[in-house]
Amino acid sequence: MTMRTFFINCLHTFVHSLRSIAGMFPLTLQGLITLLVTATALSIYGYGAMDLVVFALAICALSILVASLFCAVISGILIHRRVLQLLQTSAAAVKAVHVEAGYPNETGFTLPALSWFPLVKLSWRMVYPDHMITRVRIDAENTLHEEIIPGKRCLTDHIVRQFTVSDVLGFCRYSWRQQQDRGYMALPQTNTIKPLPLLRSMTAEDGIPNPSGNPDGDRMEIRPYVPGDSVRNIMWKVYARNRQLNVRLAEKSVFHSKRTVAYLLSGPNDEAAAAIARMALETGALGEDWAFAADGTDTPCTTLTSALAAVARSRAIGRPHGYGLDGFLQQAVGQSGAHCIVFAAAETAPWAKQLKSTMARFPGHFSLVLATDGFNDKATQRVWQQILLRAGEPAGFGGSGSSQADLRNLLTELGQLVESTLVVDRKTGYSFDQNLRKV
Repeated sequence: MTMRTFFINCLHTFVHSLRSIAGMFPLTLQGLITLLVTATALSIYGYGAMDLVVFALAICALSILVASLFCAVISGILIHRRVLQLLQTSAAAVKAVHVEAGYPNETGFTLPALSWFPLVKLSWRMVYPDHMITRVRIDAENTLHEEIIPGKRCLTDHIVRQFTVSDVLGFCRYSWRQQQDRGYMALPQTNTIKPLPLLRSMTAEDGIPNPSGNPDGDRMEIRPYVPGDSVRNIMWKVYARNRQLNVRLAEKSVFHSKRTVAYLLSGPNDEAAAAIARMALETGALGEDWAFAADGTDTPCTTLTSALAAVARSRAIGRPHGYGLDGFLQQAVGQSGAHCIVFAAAETAPWAKQLKSTMARFPGHFSLVLATDGFNDKATQRVWQQILLRAGEPAGFGGSGSSQADLRNLLTELGQLVESTLVVDRKTGYSFDQNLRKV
């Protein structure tokens, strides 16, 4: 562990401890200021100048503050115990949460509204996983229901909520964090993505009599004779007519392979790429026989359930995943030639250099599917346009748009190394070719 990593870990621990201590302190900033102002006024004017009006107002303010503190703390302790009992009794019967980013979803977590003390309210929010909007809805039976709107995909085996019991005046609050062991999976939002064409691999035909022979078909290709060509392939009748040596070569026999391998590369703005990969899996664009994996997945996935879990797991919460395309190709195809479809974000990312190295080492061919949430050229946009466009983005769009200049540079860098390139805009649903022409 380096000194910089050790310092960052210590800083995170200190901030976490500071937040925990601040959450246990019952007074808010508004309540603390009210206490200081009231105590100062009572000391200087109430007792010092014997101002009975200030004395009465200060005593009333302190009484309200003490009553609010008492109600908030007692209610917080009682509801804290109630939450612990509820989570312990329902631990065996709780089901995993499967949601989609950008849409409101009910988790099934409910609590009774506070009715023991007046002017006290209960609220909570989900702090882990991140990028989560939590809404608490109350029904006709005075029961609080949890509703969440995830902003990005993720996969985890537990969730953490932060509960807060406070008074309506905002003077006091009792806050704590509670972990629940519950599976949670959020899939990326597909929005208006149109169904992708059938993505098939082009490999050598294996239906030949001799397994060690070349995958050659009928002699249909004609080209001029060059030194080294067999004399058996020379078209002697044509040579007798025009005195030009031409040879007829066997056509390479290829077919659409039924097996497809695909991989999702993770990055800072890979939410759109994950949505494209999800669409390809759910619509059957990879064919009938396929293998899929993503960064953060150790083994290839051959079922839709495991593949969608790999898509959700590819976004790491905290430490990012490592580059795993090499290991996936070793397990899925070995050293045999194969056609791999790579899903990635349409931006210049650290994986570009590693992908070029992978293409140089492994035999076979590669196709690249790049995804973005619109094309944003910040140099050509005014400030008010950037603010309005950012404010109008849906909640499920976790990534920003790609710059056309950066995208063209990436296409130029990788376009010569892959067989085909497809750019998909998740915001509009349109697809583009290597020259950014709509297809």
